[in-house]
Amino acid sequence: MDTTTTPFRIDIPQADLDDLHDRLAGTRWPHPVPGRSDRRDFSRGIPQPYLRELAEHWRDGFDWRAQEARLNALDQVTTVVDGQTVHAVHVRSANPQAMPLVLCHGWPGSFVEYQALVPLLADDFHVVIPSPPGFGFSTPLSGTGWEPARTAEAYAEVMTRLGYARFSVHGSDIGSGIAGLLAARHPDRVIATHVACEQRILAMVGDKFPFPDGLSDDEVAQIDHVRATVAADRGYLEMHNHRPDTIGPALTDSPVALLAWVVEKFKAHGDARTPDETVDRDQLLTGVSLYWFTRAGASSAQLYYEGEHSGIDYFAFSPTVPAGWAVFDTHPLARRALDPWRAIGHWSEFAEGGHFPAMDATDLLADDIRTFLRGRS
Repeated sequence: MDTTTTPFRIDIPQADLDDLHDRLAGTRWPHPVPGRSDRRDFSRGIPQPYLRELAEHWRDGFDWRAQEARLNALDQVTTVVDGQTVHAVHVRSANPQAMPLVLCHGWPGSFVEYQALVPLLADDFHVVIPSPPGFGFSTPLSGTGWEPARTAEAYAEVMTRLGYARFSVHGSDIGSGIAGLLAARHPDRVIATHVACEQRILAMVGDKFPFPDGLSDDEVAQIDHVRATVAADRGYLEMHNHRPDTIGPALTDSPVALLAWVVEKFKAHGDARTPDETVDRDQLLTGVSLYWFTRAGASSAQLYYEGEHSGIDYFAFSPTVPAGWAVFDTHPLARRALDPWRAIGHWSEFAEGGHFPAMDATDLLADDIRTFLRGRS
């Protein structure tokens, strides 16, 4: 088995950039629906006036080459694990005592999600950001069966090849499940796990988590309200879980379809701001561009299908590996509902941020990771 790692630089062919521009210019837009002119009204999904603004900026105002140069400032490698090409950002700290730290992202994230976080962590950590199979430059997929547990095993192998016997892990979204699986399967190697989430995780109460004892009727109603809100946003999840091959061609052939599918997920819960008022517009479009150029819109959805049909336990955190949670855009019932036994040693809550704290609460997340991991070895 070839265990080498190969330095990697991004160099998207100009023909791909030209093709993207032409496709955006030739978008066949739906007929506008009378009464749907408010660019901030996401009640039926991403509003067309707002989507048109983003598409026009992507076509005429966004500079991929400038963003590509910024991404290439981060050292990157590829390696082949279990027949699958795996891409990873690998930024070594100048500090010889630095702790290796794996940052695990989910969908529709990418290593771009952590771009601003890396320099804030580089004094204390050797930072590794793998792309799951089917995401970013970990494409194309080598075959079926790349569910989160197998992905966690691939990450452990990547860390071995980079020379790290032990390491800590941070994750958000499905990346938090990968982080937990790493700890559960390699408790001798994982120093600690840190996960980030936001108040919508309360929707898992009554499903993945039991309702805690002693809640009042009003408190149950508050959780049910979050559950109902999240249920309205589950369309993409059901499609990924059960019919990724149906949505895949649209996400590969139409940049505006991909843009709508991804950017809607950056609409912060209960926030009047548009996604690009919550996170940096060009960073947002850099992530979408990465999905477009690598055709990962289709292949990344497969991770959900594989996970849904694998029977794995996404919450298989190791009882012996220290765990920390950071809850952004928090809810008053967050810890009472999710950790009523106070079993999680490090628990932080923030009013700011949302589902992508590495992008919209970068300093808070960096400080919380450092605080939790300080002094561990």
